[in-house]
Amino acid sequence: MALTIREIDWQDALPVRHQVLWPDKPALFSRVDGDETATHYGAFSEGKLVCVASIYLSDDSARLRKFATLPDYQGRGIGSKVLAKAIEQLKQQNIRRFWCDARTTATAFYEKFGLAVEGREFVKSGVCYFRMGVDWPLD
Repeated sequence: MALTIREIDWQDALPVRHQVLWPDKPALFSRVDGDETATHYGAFSEGKLVCVASIYLSDDSARLRKFATLPDYQGRGIGSKVLAKAIEQLKQQNIRRFWCDARTTATAFYEKFGLAVEGREFVKSGVCYFRMGVDWPLD
């Protein structure tokens, strides 16, 4: 499977977000304040957008939000490749903190990238989450 990962426009991320993360909500539920200024990554398999991830910067901190892979493409390492690319670019930008609100079912995935659970489980829109993060040392 040939895979291409590149930055995309925020509007292009919305259909994948909606289908994977919140299919029972209106499409605009997948929109996030700050989408216009965030960095959005897309993974393309044979020209089809199959995975999206959005990174929101604040000073030397970066937050991952709305990370989604189409169901037929899950379990193939696509999300791992997208996240690895995003992390590589964040480190080049001297970002020191990387964090997300991870669905409880995905904590083991994020631990593979060095993120650790911070605090107690919480519920947002009927879904259970943990805050997870990692602090990268200065080189």
